[in-house]
Amino acid sequence: MTTAPYTAQDLQQLAEQAGRDLEEASALDVLRWAADTFGPRFCVTSSMEDAVVAHLASRALPGVDVVFLDTGYHFPETIGTRDAVAAVMDVNVITLTPVQTVAEQDAQYGEKLHDRDPDLCCALRKVAPLEAGLKGYDAWATGLRRDESPTRANTPVVGWDARRQKVKIAPIARWTQGDVEAYVAEHGVLTNPLLMDGYASVGCAPCTRRVLEGEDARAGRWAGIGKTECGIHQ
Repeated sequence: MTTAPYTAQDLQQLAEQAGRDLEEASALDVLRWAADTFGPRFCVTSSMEDAVVAHLASRALPGVDVVFLDTGYHFPETIGTRDAVAAVMDVNVITLTPVQTVAEQDAQYGEKLHDRDPDLCCALRKVAPLEAGLKGYDAWATGLRRDESPTRANTPVVGWDARRQKVKIAPIARWTQGDVEAYVAEHGVLTNPLLMDGYASVGCAPCTRRVLEGEDARAGRWAGIGKTECGIHQ
């Protein structure tokens, strides 16, 4: 397992080569490559919508760091899923929190910033904490899939995260919702209970609703305001 320090140029070259080489590889093989290449400087981020990528990564790198953003606005079911993942899976769950509590943010910006300026709220409660939390890693994995929405249709399996100067890995980018469900069933993977209650994508409670028949999986996020991403993957 290689853990030698990489320069940003090294990392970019690794990402670009791996993106070509691993486009057709299985999700587990992609994660084995990440584990062999980056060792402890690799982590998984999880919204705790499900634990599929965390489970896959634990097979490639037992004890892998799984980074979770606790925005202060999560559904209780999401926090419960995080706690269950930490208790039963061979992973190290790391919870990141924003600099300000919700109360402190309300005092500075006014209540319900998520209704008035959702981009700023996401920047404060998601993007900034993740920037800080990823500093110790060279590569990070996400659960992005190309079939989730038009904005994610071109997600690379391995790509270069220029903003953070890190390798970004989407091992299940080519999977469908059916693939996810089959993996969950085969391996008994933990999922957020809200997925059984009409939610196809789970984010912060104030900005998430159930989806309607025929809508894409992320239609319930920031519904009615033209926002489709929190900023982490933009």
